[in-house]
Amino acid sequence: MSEKLNLTLKVWRQENNNQSGDFVTYPVSDVNPHMSFLELLDVLNEKLINEGGDPIAFEHDCREGICGSCAMNINGEAHGPVKSTTACQLHMFNFKDGDTITVEPWHANSFPILKDLVTDRSAFDRIIQAGGYVSVNTGSAPDGNAILIEKEKSIEAFNAAACIGCGACVSSCKNSSASLFVSAKLAQFSALPQGEPEQKQRVLGMVKQMDDEGFGHCTNTGACEATCPKDISVKNIGIMNKEYLKALVD
Repeated sequence: MSEKLNLTLKVWRQENNNQSGDFVTYPVSDVNPHMSFLELLDVLNEKLINEGGDPIAFEHDCREGICGSCAMNINGEAHGPVKSTTACQLHMFNFKDGDTITVEPWHANSFPILKDLVTDRSAFDRIIQAGGYVSVNTGSAPDGNAILIEKEKSIEAFNAAACIGCGACVSSCKNSSASLFVSAKLAQFSALPQGEPEQKQRVLGMVKQMDDEGFGHCTNTGACEATCPKDISVKNIGIMNKEYLKALVD
C-alpha cells in the first residue's frame, strides 16, 4: 500500500470580489497519493463541514480534464506543476510528504472572484458570442464527406479546437492577455472552408470584445503556451493577427 501524505494547504479565502481576502492554512493528514487534487479539496471540505466551518468554494464539472472548470493556481502555476494537466487530473503523488501547497484563484481583473477559488470567466462566453461560431442551415446533419478538407488543415483545426477555455493562459500572462484563447477559437474556423464566409466579421468582433472585456495585449513571452493544459500553440496568435490585419484592410 502506498504511503499516506501529510500536507499543509494554504488556500485563498475571499467572500466575494468586493471584499479583501487572505490565505488560510489547513493541515491535511493521511492523504492518499492516488487521489486527485480536487479530491483532496473534497476531503478537506468534508472536514470543515463536520467542524461547522465554511467549505472552500471551487469550480468543477467533468473531473476528466476536458471542461476547463477547475481553474486555480497551485504553487504559483496554473493547474499545478505538471505540464499539460488540469487541476482535476493532478494527482497527489506529484507532491512529497510534508509539502506546503499554496492554492489561489486565477489572477486577472477580467476574471473577478466570486468566492474563494471560483472566478467569473463569463468574459470568455461573451467573446464567443461576438463571433466564435459558424452559421449553418437547420435540418439534418450534412454528409461527413460533402466538403473535402486536406488532412493538414483538419489537424490544424482540431489542434486549435482542443482549447477548453479554462483561462490558464490569462492567469499566467503578465498582461492578462486572452490572445491564446481567442486565437484558438478563431484558428479552428479559419483553417476550414466552413469558417470562410464570416471570417472577417468573426475576427473583428471577437478581438473587439476581447479588448472591451479589459484583457491585456500579447507581448509574445510564451507563458500562455507553457501553462496551457491542452498545449495550444502560440502560432495561433500569429494566425489571429494576420486575419485581423487582413480584415481591417479589406
